[in-house]
Formats: sequence, structure tokens, C-alpha cells
Amino acid sequence: MSAATPKGERRRQALVEAAAGLLVDGGFDAVRHRAVAERAGLPLASTTYYFDSLEELVIAGLEHHAGAELAYGKARLAELEPGVHGRERFVELVLDLLLGPSADAEAVLLRYERLVATGRRPYLRPLMRRLSASLHALLGDIFRAFGQPASPDRVEELVALVDGAVVNALIEIDPDPRAVARRMLLKAVQPR
Repeated sequence: MSAATPKGERRRQALVEAAAGLLVDGGFDAVRHRAVAERAGLPLASTTYYFDSLEELVIAGLEHHAGAELAYGKARLAELEPGVHGRERFVELVLDLLLGPSADAEAVLLRYERLVATGRRPYLRPLMRRLSASLHALLGDIFRAFGQPASPDRVEELVALVDGAVVNALIEIDPDPRAVARRMLLKAVQPR
């Protein structure tokens, strides 16, 4: 359902933001009608008034969160000064997009849990494909800005490298999976 009034739009947006926050803080299992309503400060019935299903609410929350992350990445790219880029800065920007700007291992773990859990939710697959394509396109722009090879295969290869490094670090209970991914990515990218 769409909200037809400004008040309705504000309420719907509050629910979307609450769902996005719950996804980030606790994964898919944290997004429940009651939890979303409580976090948004709205009546429980508002979740079913503005959304036909919990799945629709999850999709809206995930899309909102991913949209904010992509906007963050685009803003970071726009802030770059031409020709003043080092390999370390490139790696940090890529890691910010793939892992989030937080160095907190718990935040990284929750992020990967969300990614893996998406595979068990077929209703999310079209959205995830679209978001993945947008992320890869942005990464390609970042690669080009830093003078790195930016073919789709190269972008996919480095994303897979980061994902593998992070998953292995999480398995080893490494307190800093971002540092592990940084080290691997620094080895893999070409110096300018």
C-alpha cells in the first residue's frame, strides 16, 4: 500500500527505516511486525496498513539500507580529488562499500549473515540481483577513478577475494576481519 497523505508517507518511511535498522542490528529474524512498530514508535497495526506482508516490509527495509550505502559510496567517490589517490585509500573505500565503514567484527558478521540468509528467501533474489549490479557498477567507477583495471570480471574477482578473506577470518574468530580483507586486497591491487 502507498501512503496517500504526507502523514502517511512519514509513517511509512518511519517503518521502512525501523525495518532497515533492525536488519542491520539483528538480521532478518529481527524484523517482525511488533519490533518494527515499536522501533518506529507507531501502533502495531500500522505495519499491516502500509505493507501487505512482512516480506514487503523486509524488502523495503533492505532496499532503503542498500540505497543509503550506495549513496554513501557515490558521495565518497565524488569527494575524491583528481590524481590524489593512493592504493591504501582505494582499498579503504572498497572495504567501506563491501563491509561497511565500521571496523566492528560484529557488524561485519551480521552483514555476512544477511547476505547468506538472502539465499533462503527467494522473494529477495530480484532485489539482491539489482543491488549487486548497482554495487558492482559503483565499484567499477571507483576502480577507474583509482586507475585500477575495472572490467566486470576484475570487480567480481576482488569482491570474491574480500568475501573469502572475511569468511575465513570469521571462521578463525579473528577479531578484525576487515584487517584480513585489507591485507589480501592490498596484495591483489596494482600499485599506481
